[in-house]
Amino acid sequence: MNPNPQPALQLRDIHLPGAPAFWPPAPGWWLLAAILLALLVWGTLAALRRYRIRRQRQRVLSALASLEHQLARERTPDALAYMSVLLRRLALMRFPRRHVAALTGNAWLRFIDESGGNGQFTQGPGRVLATAPYQRSLPSDLDAARLVALLREWVARNAGA
Repeated sequence: MNPNPQPALQLRDIHLPGAPAFWPPAPGWWLLAAILLALLVWGTLAALRRYRIRRQRQRVLSALASLEHQLARERTPDALAYMSVLLRRLALMRFPRRHVAALTGNAWLRFIDESGGNGQFTQGPGRVLATAPYQRSLPSDLDAARLVALLREWVARNAGA
């Protein structure tokens, strides 16, 4: 027997570490959140741009329809002048101002042909846009239906880009 027995060691059982903290997240989660936020912003901006382009196209087409009815009802060159102004406004929104703003007459018609008119403005029914707004009456050979169809085609090609 041992006269001086050592006291029993007071040892504790194995302790497991605590659960990982919820906050702050690991760097990978921060990266994923940043990527998702960037995608959300990009998607929102792209959707907004598509919406604005569609709305702009619809406004131009409705204005063109209104001018078509005015041309059929009044048979004055004012509607043709407004159609030319409508095309110019759309061209100024779509193309650089320095290429479009100063164009008049045949240069304007060539520009419209180059940007989607397929030669129908300098050689076809669109030719009337250069001269008719300055005349007192409409030309006798004016084919309003073909002209409006040509304008709609040009608007469809150039209103959304």
